[in-house]
Amino acid sequence: MTKKELSAEQREGLLVTLQRRFEKNMNRHEGLEWAVVKAKLEANLEKLWSIHEMEGTGGEPDVVGHDRKTDEYIFIDCSAESPKGRRSVCYDREALESRKEHKPANSAVNMAADMGIELLTEEQYRKLQEFGNFDMKTSSWVKTPATIRKLGGAIFCDRRYDTVFVYHNGAESYYGARGFRGILKV
Repeated sequence: MTKKELSAEQREGLLVTLQRRFEKNMNRHEGLEWAVVKAKLEANLEKLWSIHEMEGTGGEPDVVGHDRKTDEYIFIDCSAESPKGRRSVCYDREALESRKEHKPANSAVNMAADMGIELLTEEQYRKLQEFGNFDMKTSSWVKTPATIRKLGGAIFCDRRYDTVFVYHNGAESYYGARGFRGILKV
């Protein structure tokens, strides 16, 4: 088995978990059928591995849409709070390398790339919030525009006071309550 392969037992367990979540949260994917999504996942084992990584780090990935142009299903981390296994990370490799001491173990951009996913954009984050209240106690790094990143900053979002807020921080900062949410198209 290579690094990005799941055993038959892992695949089956993950598919059962995803099906239960799919059926429990129909408001996130009205009009979509689990059998079709499952077939797409079974035909894309490397992407199923990425979803396994999302699940394993506490993301609780679920289908939130279907791109009709590309015939891809959109999975996003739907955990109530920023995934536990992805917190206490700075924004990207450049930020990680710029820290002289007290470096975090990793960065959001690097972790996402290793997992085969991408960070949510601000727009995608706001769309996620239409399905419920997420990040009421935590926050999540989001894809930062190059103009902000060039100046040393990065942006993150959370939900407080029934409102989605976008903030900024130095990209090298990291906090126990800040992680990141990912997106994957299958």
